[in-house]
Amino acid sequence: MQFLVYITTYPFLWLISKLPYRLFYMFSDFVFVIVYHVVGYRKKVVLNNLMLVFPKKDKDELKRLRKDFYRHMCDMFLEMVKTLDLTKEAVKERYKVTNIEVLRNITKDRSVLIVCSHYANWEWNVSINNYVDAKGYAVYQKIGNRYFDGLIRKIRAKWNTTLITQQETVKTVYKNVQNQVIAGYGMVSDQSPQVKRAQYWSEFMGVKVPIFNGPESMARKLDLDVVFLKVSKVKRGYYQAEFIPIAIEGKQTEKNEITDRFLRLTEQQIMEKPEHYLWTHKRWKHRNKVPKKFQ
Repeated sequence: MQFLVYITTYPFLWLISKLPYRLFYMFSDFVFVIVYHVVGYRKKVVLNNLMLVFPKKDKDELKRLRKDFYRHMCDMFLEMVKTLDLTKEAVKERYKVTNIEVLRNITKDRSVLIVCSHYANWEWNVSINNYVDAKGYAVYQKIGNRYFDGLIRKIRAKWNTTLITQQETVKTVYKNVQNQVIAGYGMVSDQSPQVKRAQYWSEFMGVKVPIFNGPESMARKLDLDVVFLKVSKVKRGYYQAEFIPIAIEGKQTEKNEITDRFLRLTEQQIMEKPEHYLWTHKRWKHRNKVPKKFQ
């Protein structure tokens, strides 16, 4: 069944990836109409999230923001499909890094953890490995369909990036540290952990929620440097990335220091252009379950 789904879906995805950009974004406009006006995918979830974190904005303003978000979301997910046909030269034109020297200087003699959020186009973040010599890894959520999972791995490989699951991350980093392999590890770090596994609760966009602190735990234990990858959408189909140092030598940081810095940088990023954040996620769903010791 998995193979049947793959062979019937892949040709359609391949065709979309081959569309000239003008037609490609016209198709994205069509998808927006279907997703927003016809299906109404998670529109209530998005509006509730926006109302929660922007209590001072009126409902009409929030609805305009929601609509702008859906337009961006359709572009962004189709740009993931476009990756099938995206060359190194093309991605360098559409995804520019303003201060790659920050990463190059670190990876001369140290490994680094690159943390980012579900903002702008995180799929193209892996193309950063085109600019550095250090071995690149990207932590990802394994896809249930093994054929599509293999396709994703193949796409990322053309940008010299190795995919690893969350379960493989610590083992991979530890092995590289033992073998003195300098590497960069990319992680989207604004997920919502399960309540029972949450070891830290803090405010995110003004609401106290469980915080995923896996990156900090790994950085402090294995003495990794940490940088925040801030990505901005310059215009449709074009992005600009900037590295912001969070920690030099993770072992020297205080508990929660790295995590808190990441949260503040993510909040600043969201406030600049809220419509480019992934509002369909139920990021604040556990806000009423704060344990007493974190209240």
